[in-house]
Amino acid sequence: MNTPSRRTLLAALAALSLVPAAQAQTAPIERLNAALLDVMKNARSLGVRGREQRLRPVMEQVFNLPAMTRIAVGPPWTTFSPADQQALVTAFSDWSIATYASRFDGYGGESFEIEGSAPRPNGDVIVNTRIIRPSDSPVQINYLLREGRIVDIYLTGTISELASRRSEFAGLLREGGAQRLVAELRRRTAEALRG
Repeated sequence: MNTPSRRTLLAALAALSLVPAAQAQTAPIERLNAALLDVMKNARSLGVRGREQRLRPVMEQVFNLPAMTRIAVGPPWTTFSPADQQALVTAFSDWSIATYASRFDGYGGESFEIEGSAPRPNGDVIVNTRIIRPSDSPVQINYLLREGRIVDIYLTGTISELASRRSEFAGLLREGGAQRLVAELRRRTAEALRG
């Protein structure tokens, strides 16, 4: 009778223990993708405000919107009062959710594919995904997760969404500080929700 060695059993158990860890790393992305597909398939009946309402609870759970706001604002963040910081988090969160509701406005057979995840030395995880489009080439979107929540998005796999926002926000912050940026984000949110 052939019995597996202790080393073989330990290797098999170790491999099995990695499966739940990998699933835990991609779970927030799977939840986001499911919500996006739902609003895309029901885009017309929901309208932009209905899509925003459906996406909000999911996005507030899977994105760390306060951390994303701090990263997008950059060094000036520490100079703002707690009230200004809270106003920025609210305005940035509302704008981010409204942007998704505005952009994911129809369904043409698209699907989402998670290609895998890769831990980074600092404990963060990159989850590589693609939007598969039936009549066009796929779109690469990678997510940076910290403590199980999204803190940045890399469009086409390498362009940091928050680095782009930081350079864009710098001019607004120079013009009028936190209040100027809050006002601009509110304006963009209203525009996105006019749909």
